[in-house]
Amino acid sequence: MTETKHRCDWCLGDDLYQKYHDEVWGSPCYDDNQLFEFLLLEGAQAGLSWITVLRKQENYRTAFDGFDANKIARYDDKKIHQLKDNSGIIRNELKIKSAVQNAQAFLNIKEKHGSFSDYLWQFVDGKTIQNKFKTMSDLPASTPESELMSKTLKKAGFSFVGPTICYAYMQACGLVNDHMVSCYRHKECR
Repeated sequence: MTETKHRCDWCLGDDLYQKYHDEVWGSPCYDDNQLFEFLLLEGAQAGLSWITVLRKQENYRTAFDGFDANKIARYDDKKIHQLKDNSGIIRNELKIKSAVQNAQAFLNIKEKHGSFSDYLWQFVDGKTIQNKFKTMSDLPASTPESELMSKTLKKAGFSFVGPTICYAYMQACGLVNDHMVSCYRHKECR
């Protein structure tokens, strides 16, 4: 007899989505490089579905030098033009330029604060907000924490970091636990 795990509805029907749900989404992340990667991917996702970006994640890793912020911060117009021609990523010039701008802002935060992780986790007082949502319709698009994060990141020079993007980022990186209470991952992401 096979045990069936109950999962959040949004990941059902796609193996890649389910793997992301089971292994990444909602797990507290404290690694600066991984946090930077997800920040760039969330910005690329703006206006699109997350599965679109998830399917291109490996292409992004290759195109954006393994999400090396030091390299991305130095991208010039020639490199931006090459990225615009790369069919493996989302070829939106504003989003590509945003990645460069965000890499520069990320490096400034690390220089000033020592850790991007510590800087981000301050928005939730250093611990995951444990939500207890029962249905997907209960999920907010943004929260006061994501609004403050958005405002603060924009002031620090980041772009494509509106309150909704910041909230999705907080969900992905485990700053909030938005797994449905019926989902087996809800207890794991405490």
